[in-house]
Amino acid sequence: MLKYAPRSEGCHTEPVDFSLSEQEQAVADLSRQILGDLSTPERHKHLEAEGATHDEDVWGELSDAGLVGVSLPEECGGGGLGFLATCLVLEEIGRTTARVPFLAPVAAMAVAEFDAEEDLLDEMAQGSALASPALVEPGRDPGEPAATASAAGDGWTVSGTKEMVPFADQADCFLVPARTDHGVGLFLVHNAAPSVEVVLQETTSGLVEGKVVLVDAPADRLGTGAEAVEWLVQRCTAALSAVAVGVVSEALRITAAYTSEREQFGRPIATFQAVGQRVGDAYIDTEAIRLTALQACWRLDQGLEAANEVAVAKYWAADGGQRVANAAQHLHGGMGVDRDYPLWRYYVWAKHLELSLGGATAQLLRIGDALAAGTA
Repeated sequence: MLKYAPRSEGCHTEPVDFSLSEQEQAVADLSRQILGDLSTPERHKHLEAEGATHDEDVWGELSDAGLVGVSLPEECGGGGLGFLATCLVLEEIGRTTARVPFLAPVAAMAVAEFDAEEDLLDEMAQGSALASPALVEPGRDPGEPAATASAAGDGWTVSGTKEMVPFADQADCFLVPARTDHGVGLFLVHNAAPSVEVVLQETTSGLVEGKVVLVDAPADRLGTGAEAVEWLVQRCTAALSAVAVGVVSEALRITAAYTSEREQFGRPIATFQAVGQRVGDAYIDTEAIRLTALQACWRLDQGLEAANEVAVAKYWAADGGQRVANAAQHLHGGMGVDRDYPLWRYYVWAKHLELSLGGATAQLLRIGDALAAGTA
């Protein structure tokens, strides 16, 4: 258990406990058990042989265990825990590269936060209804969208195009930032509407994403103002960092095991100085990714200002994540790109997570703007 007691003369401060709560640890343990048992390399090979892009069995088990809705309100069938609990589940999804819609629980939290539509939330808590964040327009910040929303009677309509929308083919509804006459808002658009078109986009990671074209699509407004958009963007970005923790941790574990067993010149290559240095650097990057992601997720969980911490976490997930993935591939040699060996999945996932919602450069620009404004 990690504890910290600040030193100050005449000040007797109780140690601060940084360990997970009993409930959070139970969530992490159960997630690891379910995903470790079901989302195995053999399972991935089976899905790939069948051409399956989604693992419905794993998603069903996570839903039945209450992990999909662990952060949703209890009155809606959720677990009533905070955002950090969901991030612990996402870390295990990254550790096993499970083919499940890992941003759906975060999108469901936004629906609960800004529009407590009870029937829809009940289905989201059970994993039977999926919401997807549709945040990306090439060349634009999610908080400054080109998509537009107009009042239409008691509701709204939204027009515009969003790209790289996660699990777009499975989503029952999309959370769409759009401009109005009075600023930016967040809107919920149902996929079943005839004025919604989904075009799947190919990704190197195999994770399904799509382009969503909206033409006067009926929509419900979630919350008011740009705050709702920023609320969702921050949590989706932190969630991607949490997934990255699992991805790089497992890539490092696989690499450590391989270099300990692979022999050259009569001894394990892990004993070579250059190999040890490369693995050591990857370990430092992995721990930096873990600690910055944990800080960002915890601050969001506590309702604290976290814009800078989220940018720092995403910077490490993008920049450090690629260094870990590259080191793992390099130290494996030809085995690293063998598709019968599991490491390649972690490399392509690390690249996917690096670029999603802004890579390292985009995060440094945000941090630089905050420093220049004196808010960092």
